[in-house]
Amino acid sequence: MIHPSATPGYARRRVLGTLAAAAIAAPLAVTGWTAATAGSAYAAQVLWSPSPSSDGLNAFEGIEADRVGKHPGRKYVYVEGDHYRFDIYKDDLDSTGDNDRQRTESKGMVSGGKALKMKNGETWTISYEMFMPTTLHGTSKFTHIFQLKTPATNGGPWITLDLGRSGSSETFRARAYGMPGSPDIASTDLSPLRNKWITVEWTFTIGPEGKARFVARNGTGSSAPVVVDKSMSNVNIPDEGDYVRPKWGIYRSIKSASSDIIDTHLLFRNYQASRA
Repeated sequence: MIHPSATPGYARRRVLGTLAAAAIAAPLAVTGWTAATAGSAYAAQVLWSPSPSSDGLNAFEGIEADRVGKHPGRKYVYVEGDHYRFDIYKDDLDSTGDNDRQRTESKGMVSGGKALKMKNGETWTISYEMFMPTTLHGTSKFTHIFQLKTPATNGGPWITLDLGRSGSSETFRARAYGMPGSPDIASTDLSPLRNKWITVEWTFTIGPEGKARFVARNGTGSSAPVVVDKSMSNVNIPDEGDYVRPKWGIYRSIKSASSDIIDTHLLFRNYQASRA
């Protein structure tokens, strides 16, 4: 497979990707958000925009992978060029004691040495570009590639981005995981989104009766087509007296078909977070 850094126009797309958040955020006011939210969105302050080369893994509060040191020679989360790479292996097991899941994740957002904390009543927009290879499969059990959780209580996940499977059909699903039945906020076909850089943007209003919006573009830059743009109100995203933080990477059940639990990876770049 051609490495994403080698594709034509890559440098140009990187610049365009930096502009993607502004391009996506612009229509925020006309797609299900209140006028008050719209006004604050334009004045949002960018609080997190890490550089892999200069910030490295200090961009995150921590890394969760091989937490009991079963595979000390393996690389799990690391900088590769202008992006972060997350590797996971068929024989990995998380150290939760359940022995039925795997995890390679980063947690939190750190800027200037301080963790950014999403609190009840605040509205945040988080965007990034992501590259999913063919080897990263949708699964019949859970595979989360993004989560929102509350650290102190281990509450949640409140929101997830999932790769699902039903028979031969694979789906890309943004879910209100903390709600009864974990309903979809948005869902689309996974297959067309592989082996290319795509853009993801979330907007959250934190709280037990919060809001969530999910936008995905099939590519980078303002001209990339919007694949899905959906919102949901009355979503449970509580800080529970602490704060809500995002997690990125691969967290999956090994109870899915063994043909879907294989060595794979996930790439991220151009993270950005702002608070209205």
